Amino acid sequence: MSEKANAKPQKYMNLKEILAYSLGLFGFQAIVGLLNSYQAEFYGSIMGANLAIVGAIILIAKIVSAVFDPIVGNKIESTKGKLGKFKPFIIASIPVLLIFTAVVFLDITPLHFENAGNALYIYIFITFLIWCLGMTLADVPTQGIAAVLTPDPNERTNIVSIANTAKQIGFAACAVIVPVICLIIKGGSKVIVAKGEQDSPMIAPEYLFTAIATAVFGCALMALIVFWSKERVPYASGEKTSFKDMFEAIKGNTPLILVIVSYFLGFGRQMAMGIQVQAAYALIGSQNLVIILGITTAIGSMISMAVTPVLIKKTNEKTAYLILSIYGFVVSVLAYIVYAFVTKNAVVMYIFLFLIGLQFSAVTLMPMIMTADCVDYYEYKTGKRTEGPVYALLSLTIKVCLALGTALGLFFVSKSGYSEAIQQSTVVFEESTKNTIFFAYTAMPGILALLSAVPMFKYDIYGKKKEEISAALAERRASAESE
Repeated sequence: MSEKANAKPQKYMNLKEILAYSLGLFGFQAIVGLLNSYQAEFYGSIMGANLAIVGAIILIAKIVSAVFDPIVGNKIESTKGKLGKFKPFIIASIPVLLIFTAVVFLDITPLHFENAGNALYIYIFITFLIWCLGMTLADVPTQGIAAVLTPDPNERTNIVSIANTAKQIGFAACAVIVPVICLIIKGGSKVIVAKGEQDSPMIAPEYLFTAIATAVFGCALMALIVFWSKERVPYASGEKTSFKDMFEAIKGNTPLILVIVSYFLGFGRQMAMGIQVQAAYALIGSQNLVIILGITTAIGSMISMAVTPVLIKKTNEKTAYLILSIYGFVVSVLAYIVYAFVTKNAVVMYIFLFLIGLQFSAVTLMPMIMTADCVDYYEYKTGKRTEGPVYALLSLTIKVCLALGTALGLFFVSKSGYSEAIQQSTVVFEESTKNTIFFAYTAMPGILALLSAVPMFKYDIYGKKKEEISAALAERRASAESE
């Protein structure tokens, strides 16, 4: 047996770089998670906006801002400089996120916007749209850079798994940050709720100080990617790419199209986070106890992301995705049936939420792994690497699906009688309200998770084919370096 056969695979990334990328994703997602969970409730309880209209505005703003994703992707492909092609965009996103995360949670009711009809909704749309543009500036490069941090697909899978665990924790971090801010601010919401009582809604300063703290903390962590990461996979920097070229690159990448279609079909998996604050108030009795809902599912999700790389090695990417999707459907629907028709026992509910969390790597980790593999596939097929347009498309997909999930969730909340209940001096949620919100929180995402599995039956970048692609690319790069 040759020394080459016995040699251990080369490790390209050190611990410092892994921490930088993981913490950077954590910080960015802490900002995204705050808006996703608390933005609608702020507009409804503080600004007096209609939740169904807010859901529609969030969806429209994200669709409009989605036009910005391919522009950023195109610019990334044509960027050439000492910092690489991803880091300049992360730097550009930081001031936008710092400012407009706070602006979104700025109470303008003293200006009497709450009585100004459409003016309030125009204000919400414009400020949130600008925030979405800043999000895209950060989202496309922070995801795309994963494809160039290491040329080894196995190492990349492990790094993406670690980083996406941090990403998922960051997305749920607001469930911890918000209650802490509420405790610090005098005269704020109660955290402990007596049995049978409902907590009072959060007040405006709690939202604003939480937004400022999260933005500063999150952006500081994002900066670590700029200072401590290195782009290792070679690419043709500075080449201008037309939108026609970008479209052709995506159209010619069948596995990528399957990943994107699957993500769209499973958009409901994002629903729970979009209505988590409303669910905590209706199901538990306090907005500040959202941490209980969040951490219960998050623990399951973290276990899922830790186990998924092992599951992939034992089976393959396609099989792992199908297993997670079918499991997610079964446990989510069962959770709703038990809650609505058997028992509303809190312990039983938390057990089911933990079990539901075990499927979430299908929507957080698997698309990242598969998309990076699709970039390799297209390079193998054409000789061109297309991280810019590919990750722009993934960013656009995630953004729109998150908005669709939030909008659909808020639609269910608005039809449940939630808004009418919190406007009463004594907040009492009817059983029908609780059942409707829990359906939107569990069963509907599960149904759409099953639907997302359909395109994956055609996905084929795994096993021997993936190994052949990786070996061929390594040989090409070695040959190019020796010339």
